[in-house]
Amino acid sequence: MSELEIIRHAKVGGISAFFDTVEYRTPHFHPEWELIWITDGALTVNSGQQETLCKKGELCLFPPRQIHEFRGKDGAATFLCLQISPQVFALADPALSSLTADSYLIRDYLDGESREKLRVWMKELMAAYLEGGAFYELQCVEGCARILSELLGKLPVRRLSDEELRHADRRNERMDRFLRYVEENYPRKISLEEFAERENCSVSYMSRFLKANLNQGFQDYVNSVRFHAACRMIAAGGKRMIDICEECGFSDYRYFSSCFKRESGLTPEQYSKKSPPTEESEQQRREHSLERFYTREESLKLLQSL
Repeated sequence: MSELEIIRHAKVGGISAFFDTVEYRTPHFHPEWELIWITDGALTVNSGQQETLCKKGELCLFPPRQIHEFRGKDGAATFLCLQISPQVFALADPALSSLTADSYLIRDYLDGESREKLRVWMKELMAAYLEGGAFYELQCVEGCARILSELLGKLPVRRLSDEELRHADRRNERMDRFLRYVEENYPRKISLEEFAERENCSVSYMSRFLKANLNQGFQDYVNSVRFHAACRMIAAGGKRMIDICEECGFSDYRYFSSCFKRESGLTPEQYSKKSPPTEESEQQRREHSLERFYTREESLKLLQSL
């Protein structure tokens, strides 16, 4: 499965709403508009060449096709996520799928009163989504229409041309191949030169491509994948640190320890004591993401606590 998978949690056709607690979410994109409300902790958001620390209470909007990556700041961060497919409103506004926004930071364009209004609307929509009831699907569609109308009317959005749409699709296809390459080969020694040759392009071009779309270099991203793979192995328990080091592709234990220290502020041994072995589940840990999704009952409790 690709790291740039199309994420789906849909319960209502074209609309998904869920809570997610994230330590790390790999680079990904999807065809929906995505609005997140950070309800606990702080989240570092990396999208294109923009990286921002978003604190509790903040809202971020990601248009279709936009690649983004999440990292919890000093641990995990929890957010309420709303994904809206443009197809929900295709008859009313066919251009919705071709719009984009140059910034995901809602705080730069909406005042405090407007942001609070959005949070109230998200709570109402999430309640209808989770509780069901007569015609709750229509309530969800109505809520999404209010939210999108408010956001798109105030954020600097623009319509992509047909050529820009084709370029975005080609970019994401190449990024998909890159992330698959790292995912499948990180346990061994890999290089940007090898991938560039596969793509029939120069190393310098590929370096610029990664920097523009991931806001990090090749080796930084590979080390991040290896680090999160090691975190999962430590959490699963049952393996020696030296074996984890080798299986995750680190050249030697000293380099493994220094990367761990840089990423987490802890040595591998300190991290293992902080994170005792736990049973790994598909719901909680996918690919190299470290995240947890919630059941309906758990989600209702989180919603009531807001």
